[in-house]
Amino acid sequence: MKKWAFLKKRFWLGVLVLPVLAAVQIKNGEKTAAKRPNILFCIADDASFRHMGAYGLSKWVSTPGFDQVAANGVLFKNAFTPNAKCAPSRACILTGRNPWQLEEAGNHVPFFPAKFTTWVEELGDNGYKTGYTGKGWAPGEMGKRNGMPRLLTGKNYSEIKLQSPTKAISPTNYAANLEVFLKDKPADQPFCFWYGGHEPHRVYEYGTGASLGKKKISDIDRVPAYWPDNETVRNDMLDYAYEVEYFDQHLQKMLQILEEKGELDNTIVVVTSDNGMPFPRTKGHIYEYDNHLPLAIMWKNGLKKPGRKITDLVSFIDFAPTFLEAAGITAKNSTLNVEGKSLMPILTSEKDGLVDKTRDHVLLGKERTDVGRPHDQGYPVRGIVKDNLIFSINYEPDRWPSGNPETGYLDTDGSPTKTEILNAKRTGKDSKHWDLAFGKKGSEELYDIVKDPDAMKNLASDPAYAKAKMALKTQMERELKSQKDPRMFGNGAVFDNYPYAEPATRNFYERYMKGEKVKAGWVNASDFEKTDKPKE
Repeated sequence: MKKWAFLKKRFWLGVLVLPVLAAVQIKNGEKTAAKRPNILFCIADDASFRHMGAYGLSKWVSTPGFDQVAANGVLFKNAFTPNAKCAPSRACILTGRNPWQLEEAGNHVPFFPAKFTTWVEELGDNGYKTGYTGKGWAPGEMGKRNGMPRLLTGKNYSEIKLQSPTKAISPTNYAANLEVFLKDKPADQPFCFWYGGHEPHRVYEYGTGASLGKKKISDIDRVPAYWPDNETVRNDMLDYAYEVEYFDQHLQKMLQILEEKGELDNTIVVVTSDNGMPFPRTKGHIYEYDNHLPLAIMWKNGLKKPGRKITDLVSFIDFAPTFLEAAGITAKNSTLNVEGKSLMPILTSEKDGLVDKTRDHVLLGKERTDVGRPHDQGYPVRGIVKDNLIFSINYEPDRWPSGNPETGYLDTDGSPTKTEILNAKRTGKDSKHWDLAFGKKGSEELYDIVKDPDAMKNLASDPAYAKAKMALKTQMERELKSQKDPRMFGNGAVFDNYPYAEPATRNFYERYMKGEKVKAGWVNASDFEKTDKPKE
């Protein structure tokens, strides 16, 4: 249901069901104002759902903070971001709208449109103290609101630093900055705090997973089929795991801080990530491991039955209506126009597994997610997840790299794993993994995410799946049209014409091909290497 019709109904139901949401409470025979819940939104930067301990899928990563939230709250087993890239994913979270409904904000590194309000801004307008530490909405330009710089995720609290364990890990002391924020807040004022860890985003300090994380490459039970299984890749995975654990350590400290201050019970704690891990084929694409993300929500005062595991398909556009409903902000009093659906019925339920039968699918999509294509063109895709299948249409398949190294592969962060795949292709040792990670795609893709989570076998041309594929395509494009997706009306070029907000990313491909140097970091010079000789 659109434009908050669902929220109007749920709000009044909540008045009868949830004491926290009631307009008044009866205490000692007197009416007192209800205490609105606090919100602690914790978002890792590039962490996959398989690597949070509560899911029991990867024993080589330890996340007791996430596990604590899941054990005392609700663990969502099928949470998806509509777009598996930092800026557009976070824009979907903050606005409750899909990327194709966000104009420039549907791209990576955009100017954030003034017309779209975030739920953090909305909470701030309605009496909440708002702030964030680390990474808020980024990368891009936030613009202004009422003549002042916008606070899309609240006021920045990132001044307190620490000695980080590696040169690659942010020196921001996330937990200490939460304490400063809480000291700034009046005692009776509800708060919304965004913990945006910079980890486990690239770059990593190679070998720290083994040396500091005290893990062995043999601890990794499985390397995905789309990467080579060798010592370099496994060490890269351990380095990633070390940074996931670092994010979780600050989460643990924050939970302890809130408990000591008596705030934890009335705080909705959300822990998630913006997209999959920063490795080839698991970030910036539309596959199971790109868009399927971790999600646990704890709210001791609001949950009837903690410790549940939910299988409903939920989308990141569902956060905005959930938080506004929890804060008692109705559609009539809100400036948001959300597409998402409140999670409150799930949070207040006592059921495990499937709670809401209407949540049987999610929509996915991407346009320009990164730099590196000629003329700054994006790679437009739309997808749908339903009935254990993920179906997608590549609307401009000929834009994908053709196989020449000089075409660039900047849809994936620079990394040892990426370099291994590129060099194996250049030297003729292995082209299979290059084809999977960087090769040209067909116009349609269909995968069984239960039998084939690595998305190795494209079923789009399989006659046995023809009926299912057509049903998914019909439903997907019907809903996209109802949501006024420009791509459905022949206006998809609008996404290619939106400017980048940061000069360093504009016309990057053409500038590099004319000889401009590439700064080492998440973009590696070896991404463009024109020689068959492996880079030392």
